Amino acid sequence: MKKIIYFLLAAGLFISSCKQELDINNPNAPTTTVFWKTATDAQQGVNAVYSTLHRDRMVLWQWFYLTVRSDEAFSVSPDIAIPNNMDKFLITNYNFDRSNLIYGDNYVGIFRANQVLENVPNIQMDEALKARYLGEAKFLRAFFYYNLASLYGNVPLILTPSKSTDLPPNATRAQVWEQAAKDLTEAAAALPVRYSGTDVGRITKGAANALLAKVYMQQRQWDKALAPLQYLVEGEGKSVYNLVPNYRDNFLSTTENNAESVFEWQLATNLSEFTPEDTQTPNQNYGSPLAQFLAPLNVGFSDAEIHRWVVNEFHKDKTTTGARDPRLAASFLYDSTDVRGPGFTQIYGQTFAQRYGLTGGNRNRVWLRKFSNDAEPGRTGEGFRSANNYRFIRYADVLLMYAETLNELNRTADAVPHVNRVRQRAGLAPLPANLSQAQFRNQIMHERVTELAGEGHRWNDLDRWGYFESQDKINELIQRDPAFSTFRLDRHRLLPLPQRDVDINPNLNQNPNY
Repeated sequence: MKKIIYFLLAAGLFISSCKQELDINNPNAPTTTVFWKTATDAQQGVNAVYSTLHRDRMVLWQWFYLTVRSDEAFSVSPDIAIPNNMDKFLITNYNFDRSNLIYGDNYVGIFRANQVLENVPNIQMDEALKARYLGEAKFLRAFFYYNLASLYGNVPLILTPSKSTDLPPNATRAQVWEQAAKDLTEAAAALPVRYSGTDVGRITKGAANALLAKVYMQQRQWDKALAPLQYLVEGEGKSVYNLVPNYRDNFLSTTENNAESVFEWQLATNLSEFTPEDTQTPNQNYGSPLAQFLAPLNVGFSDAEIHRWVVNEFHKDKTTTGARDPRLAASFLYDSTDVRGPGFTQIYGQTFAQRYGLTGGNRNRVWLRKFSNDAEPGRTGEGFRSANNYRFIRYADVLLMYAETLNELNRTADAVPHVNRVRQRAGLAPLPANLSQAQFRNQIMHERVTELAGEGHRWNDLDRWGYFESQDKINELIQRDPAFSTFRLDRHRLLPLPQRDVDINPNLNQNPNY
């Protein structure tokens, strides 16, 4: 399907004041008096909200905090700030640039969404299209708040276009979740079921329901999560989404926006951009640097790697024909991506044995394959402009969410078939129908690793399952990831708010025990 290239509206449509309240309009920049007039303005304003997803720190460093900080992955980057802050919980600088950039970029997206929600209602245009644009903006604002609640918790709730003089107070994490749920409920009511042509990739009713379910599940509000998931699995969404037969098609640039895609970040290569991180000119980087940072040693930066226990999780089941779980090879590059071993496993045009030998520490290293472009013929390395879309919510995730929710509502027998759909695609035998609620809960934890490893959900999974609420649970994590030996229950569930914001805003309090 055709990939959307989102038009980038300038990040600062509106001129902020300095402390002296000097307010001089840039004659070359659009202002509210001339911009929000037409349906085209509305479309470009919404597209600007989407374009926030192209900012490097959104797709790159946010992934690190959601995955490397979990027990799935770790970092041995020579940039010691990455393993210290994103892996080992050794956070001493509350103005650490990469954490602050994630925080700031989510608020850039919120600012843009608020501009749409403030101004588009006043535009004379087709009412159905207007409602859709407002629904897209509400979804994206909710998504940015979902990220902020997941990582920082007690952040300011800003629901109108902000000014430089604003001093917003903290909201509680529960209040942030509540606002996200409100936005998503309203978005789901306004958004279409599907798109066609160049609009494919925009936010749908299904995406809004899926993210709404995630918001409720993070609060363990299982009864509220049920309805949006029922829409996707038992209702109208049943005719829209399905599992694709080939698991790896969810991670290839040639099979984007397929039937399994629920919320997919649209990425592309812009050959006219000036630099990999250029955000100051119209020649925006539409691609992602994630593949470059995750690619194996001597191919990319190898700044994040997968713990070996994750690989071992795939060996707990064999297919009905006695073969290895095929998702293993689709998910990781390591010594046995090819089941025949390092002499046959291809790492960007060379065998594992040729690149790393058969002995030594490299033999046990594991790299995530899902965001890579190694399937492209002749590809020998990665770069900062990967056009491979990021499938943030897949239908397999939805099925596992639905099963988890049903189980928590004491409907375990009803939950089993939805997990079996995911297992069947991998060629695995179905689960027995007589599992207890506790047994099924443990099974779901296993299934989410083997189906969704490295896709950016692990931190929230652990949080939802209570792993950050007791030392016994932390001790379990230490067995899989020694970095958790420095995790403090009274501190590290959330990241610190940017200290620069706390220092200049008397209404903003730092997160507990930082």
